[in-house]
Amino acid sequence: MEDWAEIRRLHRAEGMPIKAIARRMGISKNTVKRALAAEEAPKYRRASRGSIVDAVEPQIRELLEEFPDMPATVIAERIGWQNSLTVLKNRVRMLRPYYKPVDPASRTTYQPGELAQCDLWFPPARVPVGPDRGMSLPVLVMVSGYSRWLMARMLPSRTAGDLFAGMWALLGLLGAVPKTLVWDNEGAIGAWKGGRAQLTRDAESFRGTLGVRILQCRPADPEAKGLVERANGYLETSFLPGRSFTSPTDFNGQLVGWLQRANQRHHRRIDCRPADRIAADRAAMVALPPVAPSVGWRGATRLARDHYVRVASNDYSVHPSVIGRMVEVIADLEHVTVTCAGQVVARHERCWDAHQTLTDPAHASAAAALRSARLQVATAPVDTEVEQRSLSDYDALLGVEGVA
Repeated sequence: MEDWAEIRRLHRAEGMPIKAIARRMGISKNTVKRALAAEEAPKYRRASRGSIVDAVEPQIRELLEEFPDMPATVIAERIGWQNSLTVLKNRVRMLRPYYKPVDPASRTTYQPGELAQCDLWFPPARVPVGPDRGMSLPVLVMVSGYSRWLMARMLPSRTAGDLFAGMWALLGLLGAVPKTLVWDNEGAIGAWKGGRAQLTRDAESFRGTLGVRILQCRPADPEAKGLVERANGYLETSFLPGRSFTSPTDFNGQLVGWLQRANQRHHRRIDCRPADRIAADRAAMVALPPVAPSVGWRGATRLARDHYVRVASNDYSVHPSVIGRMVEVIADLEHVTVTCAGQVVARHERCWDAHQTLTDPAHASAAAALRSARLQVATAPVDTEVEQRSLSDYDALLGVEGVA
């Protein structure tokens, strides 16, 4: 190594001819010529003694030619391999690309405002939703392609009413809407049928109000939304460990604080922080619509005598004064509101538990007062004069002569 470097220095820097270099260093001219012709430093290479796999390589090639995906363990069984399986696996790994078609992964780049990938993450933690009861609830996760801006929020359920309410809440915080929202085959979004994606009516209504596109990935194509899949893993390994939660509200509160820090971290793929790109990303998105989309639970019903309405398996009390009248029920992620003729007749905090009955004390008192008043009206004595007829009138009616 040192002789090679010195020969090249003498020739290139000092301008010495080959013969003078050979005489000065005490080596042959051919050695000097080889050193000057070599662009890299000479390396010691030991002659290979071969491998025990060389003898069976023709058999491995025959199997791979017919079955390119055959596992190395099966190949070992077919050729009767009795030696180290690691050595055989290394040779199979080296030979397989010659027989299996190459499937390179494409690196996707995104333009500002182009899209956001969406998914539901189910954290492996039971969040308290009632006394001595916890549930595994879905978390809506959205990641912008250009900035990698991460948004997330826990939802009461994965039904359409809650899912689109959650999307609208996150987009409202973002202040704009990506031109394309990428989803998998979530039931509230749609499904692939007959070789094409078919969105649900709720999804069509939501995207139509926003003026954007909802793109459904093909089944079994996780690479199509790799950004949000990696975000789910990041939430599970970086947000969840070491935390405990007292309620869904507590979960979302802790999540908001963590997301603020997460979006300030340096992202290796884009070589900057999501916070550094979000302004340009947001500026290229579609503006929020002037009229909010219809999200959440909505319905109308005639209030029955028990004066309760049902939303997502839970019953909420309504003021009994509107029994028998039509009421409109509206439920978002936080509240359940009931109106009658434009007047609010009930308002409850949304219950995240299942099969519960929620009663407003004012409604119970009003119902008790109405029942008491009705009972008093039904049992009050009636002050009415009744005619006292003579007994002779009954005798004449029955044809009986009176007794003297």
